[in-house]
Amino acid sequence: MDRIYSVTELAHELDVTPRTIRFYEAQGLILPQRAGTTRVYTHRERARMILILRGKRLGFSIKEIKEFLDLYVVDVTQVEQLHLLLGKVRLRARSLEEQRRALDETLRELKDIEKLTVDALQQKGAVVSPA
Repeated sequence: MDRIYSVTELAHELDVTPRTIRFYEAQGLILPQRAGTTRVYTHRERARMILILRGKRLGFSIKEIKEFLDLYVVDVTQVEQLHLLLGKVRLRARSLEEQRRALDETLRELKDIEKLTVDALQQKGAVVSPA
């Protein structure tokens, strides 16, 4: 709990580059302490980085992640934060479902075109390699 990380140690532990950590610092999402001129990261910054990376993996913007993290500091009960998270998660899930439907439709069209093209090539006596 009291462990202090250098940027290199934290980056290695989270499987990101030091540049990634510095980027999120520049965005105001994490606030390392200083030991002289060296940045040091506490358990708090590590936990915030885990939340940030998860948020990015799920497709949330930096602004949305910052809003979520800021609420965590303001609302110790986390009720407001959880309501915000619920709304954002539902919105993101709907967006991904729409993207999935669009991708499925595009894939169906491509498979139809592929079949028509293979049939046309075979009618012309051309050899068609398997997919």
